[in-house]
Amino acid sequence: MRRWWPAGAQFVARSMRGVAVEIPEDVRSFLEQPNPAVMATLAKDGRPVSVVTWYLLEPDGSVLLNLDSDRVRLRHLRRDPRIALTVLDEADWGSHVSLQLSVDTVTEDADLSDIDALATHYIGTPYPNRDRARVSARARIHSWHGWGRFASE
Repeated sequence: MRRWWPAGAQFVARSMRGVAVEIPEDVRSFLEQPNPAVMATLAKDGRPVSVVTWYLLEPDGSVLLNLDSDRVRLRHLRRDPRIALTVLDEADWGSHVSLQLSVDTVTEDADLSDIDALATHYIGTPYPNRDRARVSARARIHSWHGWGRFASE
Protein backbone atom coordinates (compact mmCIF):
# COMPACT_ATOMS: atom_id res chain seq x y z
CA MET A 1 0.00 0.00 0.00
CA ARG A 2 1.37 3.41 -0.96
CA ARG A 3 1.02 6.05 1.76
CA TRP A 4 1.12 9.77 1.22
CA TRP A 5 2.12 10.43 4.85
CA PRO A 6 3.86 8.41 7.58
CA ALA A 7 2.18 5.32 8.94
CA GLY A 8 0.57 6.00 12.29
CA ALA A 9 0.11 9.72 11.62
CA GLN A 10 -3.18 10.99 12.98
CA PHE A 11 -5.55 11.81 10.16
CA VAL A 12 -7.91 14.69 10.84
CA ALA A 13 -9.77 16.69 8.23
CA ARG A 14 -10.97 20.21 9.01
CA SER A 15 -14.64 21.02 8.65
CA MET A 16 -16.11 24.14 7.05
CA ARG A 17 -16.31 25.68 10.52
CA GLY A 18 -12.70 24.77 11.31
CA VAL A 19 -13.77 21.96 13.65
CA ALA A 20 -11.84 18.73 13.21
CA VAL A 21 -13.62 15.92 11.39
CA GLU A 22 -11.95 12.74 12.56
CA ILE A 23 -11.58 9.98 10.02
CA PRO A 24 -10.94 6.55 11.55
CA GLU A 25 -7.82 4.68 10.42
CA ASP A 26 -9.77 2.00 8.50
CA VAL A 27 -11.70 4.67 6.58
CA ARG A 28 -8.57 6.70 5.86
CA SER A 29 -6.81 3.54 4.64
CA PHE A 30 -9.76 2.79 2.37
CA LEU A 31 -9.80 6.36 0.99
CA GLU A 32 -6.08 6.09 0.17
CA GLN A 33 -6.82 3.32 -2.33
CA PRO A 34 -7.71 3.87 -6.02
CA ASN A 35 -11.38 3.04 -5.49
CA PRO A 36 -14.24 3.84 -7.87
CA ALA A 37 -15.87 7.15 -6.93
CA VAL A 38 -18.84 9.27 -7.94
CA MET A 39 -18.76 13.06 -7.59
CA ALA A 40 -21.93 15.13 -7.33
CA THR A 41 -22.22 18.86 -8.04
CA LEU A 42 -25.20 21.19 -8.20
CA ALA A 43 -26.35 22.59 -11.54
CA LYS A 44 -27.41 26.24 -11.85
CA ASP A 45 -31.06 25.28 -11.34
CA GLY A 46 -30.22 23.19 -8.24
CA ARG A 47 -30.35 19.74 -9.90
CA PRO A 48 -27.76 17.30 -8.58
CA VAL A 49 -25.37 16.10 -11.30
CA SER A 50 -23.20 13.05 -10.67
CA VAL A 51 -20.25 11.64 -12.61
CA VAL A 52 -17.64 8.96 -12.08
CA THR A 53 -14.28 10.49 -11.16
CA TRP A 54 -10.78 9.85 -9.90
CA TYR A 55 -9.79 11.41 -6.58
CA LEU A 56 -6.71 11.47 -4.38
CA LEU A 57 -6.70 11.91 -0.62
CA GLU A 58 -3.83 14.26 0.18
CA PRO A 59 -1.66 14.26 3.35
CA ASP A 60 -3.37 17.37 4.73
CA GLY A 61 -6.78 15.68 4.51
CA SER A 62 -7.92 17.55 1.41
CA VAL A 63 -9.21 15.74 -1.66
CA LEU A 64 -7.68 16.37 -5.09
CA LEU A 65 -9.94 16.22 -8.13
CA ASN A 66 -8.94 17.08 -11.70
CA LEU A 67 -11.23 18.05 -14.56
CA ASP A 68 -11.02 18.89 -18.23
CA SER A 69 -11.23 22.69 -18.34
CA ASP A 70 -14.30 22.57 -20.60
CA ARG A 71 -16.45 20.36 -18.34
CA VAL A 72 -19.82 21.67 -17.20
CA ARG A 73 -19.19 20.35 -13.68
CA LEU A 74 -16.29 22.82 -13.42
CA ARG A 75 -18.79 25.67 -13.89
CA HIS A 76 -21.00 24.02 -11.27
CA LEU A 77 -18.32 23.90 -8.59
CA ARG A 78 -17.08 27.41 -9.36
CA ARG A 79 -20.62 28.71 -8.80
CA ASP A 80 -21.37 26.51 -5.79
CA PRO A 81 -18.33 24.85 -4.15
CA ARG A 82 -20.39 22.23 -2.29
CA ILE A 83 -19.80 18.74 -3.64
CA ALA A 84 -20.28 15.16 -2.55
CA LEU A 85 -17.99 12.24 -3.28
CA THR A 86 -19.03 8.63 -2.74
CA VAL A 87 -16.16 6.16 -2.73
CA LEU A 88 -17.14 2.53 -3.36
CA ASP A 89 -15.41 -0.65 -2.29
CA GLU A 90 -14.89 -2.30 -5.68
CA ALA A 91 -15.33 -5.78 -4.18
CA ASP A 92 -18.41 -4.89 -2.12
CA TRP A 93 -20.43 -1.86 -3.25
CA GLY A 94 -22.52 -2.12 -0.11
CA SER A 95 -19.44 -0.85 1.72
CA HIS A 96 -18.78 2.74 0.79
CA VAL A 97 -17.89 6.12 2.26
CA SER A 98 -19.69 9.32 1.31
CA LEU A 99 -17.89 12.62 1.83
CA GLN A 100 -19.47 16.06 1.91
CA LEU A 101 -16.88 18.60 0.81
CA SER A 102 -16.34 22.19 -0.11
CA VAL A 103 -13.94 23.20 -2.89
CA ASP A 104 -11.29 25.59 -1.52
CA THR A 105 -9.16 26.14 -4.63
CA VAL A 106 -9.44 25.71 -8.37
CA THR A 107 -6.16 26.07 -10.25
CA GLU A 108 -4.82 25.35 -13.72
CA ASP A 109 -2.89 22.11 -13.98
CA ALA A 110 -0.60 23.60 -16.64
CA ASP A 111 2.13 20.96 -16.37
CA LEU A 112 -0.45 18.15 -15.90
CA SER A 113 1.30 17.05 -12.69
CA ASP A 114 -1.96 16.66 -10.76
CA ILE A 115 -3.74 14.60 -13.42
CA ASP A 116 -0.54 12.53 -13.76
CA ALA A 117 -0.61 11.85 -9.99
CA LEU A 118 -4.24 10.73 -10.26
CA ALA A 119 -3.61 8.59 -13.35
CA THR A 120 -0.57 6.97 -11.75
CA HIS A 121 -2.64 6.24 -8.65
CA TYR A 122 -5.44 4.64 -10.70
CA ILE A 123 -3.81 3.12 -13.80
CA GLY A 124 -0.10 3.09 -12.98
CA THR A 125 1.03 5.48 -15.72
CA PRO A 126 0.88 9.24 -16.45
CA TYR A 127 -2.29 10.58 -18.03
CA PRO A 128 -2.23 9.71 -21.76
CA ASN A 129 -4.18 12.70 -23.17
CA ARG A 130 -1.71 15.61 -23.21
CA ASP A 131 -3.55 17.99 -25.56
CA ARG A 132 -6.43 19.21 -23.35
CA ALA A 133 -6.22 21.86 -20.65
CA ARG A 134 -6.83 20.49 -17.13
CA VAL A 135 -7.92 22.12 -13.88
CA SER A 136 -7.31 20.89 -10.33
CA ALA A 137 -9.80 21.34 -7.52
CA ARG A 138 -8.85 20.81 -3.90
CA ALA A 139 -11.74 20.23 -1.53
CA ARG A 140 -11.99 20.00 2.22
CA ILE A 141 -14.06 17.35 3.98
CA HIS A 142 -16.65 18.75 6.33
CA SER A 143 -18.52 15.54 7.10
CA TRP A 144 -18.67 11.89 6.11
CA HIS A 145 -20.68 8.76 6.67
CA GLY A 146 -20.09 5.13 5.89
CA TRP A 147 -22.13 2.10 4.94
CA GLY A 148 -21.43 -1.61 5.20
CA ARG A 149 -18.08 -2.24 6.90
CA PHE A 150 -17.61 1.55 7.34
CA ALA A 151 -20.94 2.18 9.11
CA SER A 152 -20.70 3.99 12.43
CA GLU A 153 -22.45 2.40 15.32
